[in-house]
Order: sequence, then C-alpha cells, then structure tokens
Amino acid sequence: MAQVVSFGEVMTRFRVPGNKRVVQAFPGIVDVSFAGAEANIAAGVALLGGAAKFVTALPRNPIADACVTYLNGIGIDTSDIVRTESGRIGTYYIEVGANQRASNVVYDRDHSSVALTATNNYDWGSILKGADWFHTTGITPALSETAAQAAIDAARSAKELGLTVSCDLNYRGKLWRWDAKGNPKALARSTMEKILPYVDLVIANEADADDVLGIRAGESQVEHGSLDIARYPEVARQIVARFPSVKQVAITLRESVSASHNRWGAMLYNASTEDAVFAPMRNGEYSPNEITHIVDRVGAGDSFGAALIFASCDPDLKGDPAGALSFAVAASTLCHSIEGDINYVTRAEIETLTRGDASGRVVR
Repeated sequence: MAQVVSFGEVMTRFRVPGNKRVVQAFPGIVDVSFAGAEANIAAGVALLGGAAKFVTALPRNPIADACVTYLNGIGIDTSDIVRTESGRIGTYYIEVGANQRASNVVYDRDHSSVALTATNNYDWGSILKGADWFHTTGITPALSETAAQAAIDAARSAKELGLTVSCDLNYRGKLWRWDAKGNPKALARSTMEKILPYVDLVIANEADADDVLGIRAGESQVEHGSLDIARYPEVARQIVARFPSVKQVAITLRESVSASHNRWGAMLYNASTEDAVFAPMRNGEYSPNEITHIVDRVGAGDSFGAALIFASCDPDLKGDPAGALSFAVAASTLCHSIEGDINYVTRAEIETLTRGDASGRVVR
C-alpha cells in the first residue's frame, strides 16, 4: 500500500452539547477531541487500512502530547511532527445547527505553532523518503505567510521527488487575513496559484473554485442550495487549462436543503480523457444521496478526500475512476452520521453502501 503524507494544522476541537450555542453552553461541559483538515485526511487513510504520516508543528506541552498520542492511536505516523518552544495548539468550537439554523465554527487559532514555524524547519527530503503521495490544503496557507511558504515548499519538494500531489482548495472565508493590503479571496488566489502548478489532483467543494480561482459553475447558487450540476465538468476543464499539471479534479456537490438535510454527491474529471464521472448514479443518471438526519457535517469533505486518495492507491480500486469516486462518496455520506471530524467507518460499511444498501438495518 502506498504511503500518504499530509501536511497542515491540527487543532483542539470543542463541540458544544446538542444543538446549543456557545453562549448557552459556557460555562459547562463540552466534548473535546483533535481535528484539522490535513490530520483528518491522514486519519481517514489510516482507518481504512492505508499507511499515513501526518506532518505539522506543535508546542511542547501536555495538550500537544495528548494530540500526538491520539493520532498515534489511530495508526498515523507522527514521527516527523516538529515540536517547538513557540506558539500554541490552535482551537476551534463547533455549534451544530439544525433545520434552518446553520452550523457555525468559531476559530481561535492565531499564533499557532504551525503558523509560526518557518519552512526550513521541515526536512522534506527526509520526511517524504519512501512516500508515494503528498496532500495539503488551502487552509494551512491561509494561516500566515510563514505557513503558506511552508506549504508551497512542501508541494514543490513532493513533486520534485516524484510523488503524486493532491490539494483540497478548502476556502475558509474566516481565514486569509495575514495580508492587510488584500481581501481574503484575492490573497487566497495569489497564494494557491503558487501551489497548484505542483498538484496532480485538485479536490474542491461546490463553491471553492469560484471563491479561490474565480471559476463559477453556470447558474449555481450555492448559498441557496441550488447547483447547476451539468456545468461542473467545465469548471474542471478550466482548472486544468490554467494548471496543466493537474490530472484530475474532484468536486463534492452539496445541495443544502437545511442544516439537517443535504443532498450529497461528487464529480471526478480526468484530464487525459476529458471525461467526467459522477456518483451516486441510479438508472444511468446522477442522483445524490439524501442525508436527512445529519449528525455532524464538519469533516465530511475531508472524509471524501481521504477515501478518494485511499481508493487511488488501493490495488483493488485504483484505475477505476468511477469506482474510486463511488467509494469516496459513500465514505463521506456515512461520515455525516458520525460525531466529530474523523470518519470512523469501515471499508465493509462503505462497500455496502456503494452496492446500494442504505437501509441502516442493525447488523447482528
């Protein structure tokens, strides 16, 4: 099995109970775990049985020690995490929405260790030795100019060493504040345009290409849950035209009926054939999964990316774009039923859903 290396920030995650707001829950008891987009990718690959290494910078304190122990317990190689005397482990707080009230994420991640750690602290030649795949996202470069340079250098090093490189655009409008002279979207675009020339697989959600690259999918109105599905292959073609190194573009397609009810599917575009496949497919037509009782949607996009990377490396799944995409969509659909960012589902459960069994019957 190929080894996947991901680079980015991991945070302490605080989930307020039930559907409460932070102002209702504090002071009080909250659920605490660790999460972050790139760590979620490593966790997803490892939990499916793949080999995964996660690289970040963490302070030397008991909270960071607990985080490393947690990641190790999932099966992630943490041997190349940089421990520093400066900075902190970032945090975020999640309010789970319901019905017409959206979920809300509150960040407290300024001056984190990964945002302060200079690129020369990562020995990418050693870190990537023996690896086959490198992954990062648009979240890490949104933290600081220092973190952005580290992400750029990591992607460049991985490409020069012959690894397959993937990047999830993952635009976060609450971030990208480190250059006061530019607006967040302009800063995101100018920065990500320095990473994407090294990328083989671009992963995005239904809005990322527009937010980061200014490439809009026809008449899609993402904020209203209305997607012009047929126009997403053209979005992928424009990404490939702008960044010729890109071989595949995967886009998750979320239609939000409410915070509790989403329609979920995805598209995978292959540059060599100029063809796009969609999942799920029913009777020859794209038909998104109806997720009507969402437990927790944060991390679902990462679960998709992790499963797609895993499928692209797995001997039984690679070489079949439609099969890999179906596997990734099923994995991320199930992630909506799991509390927390990490997708604790099995390969057997994913494959059951890809075969069309969505009954949810008790397994005895």
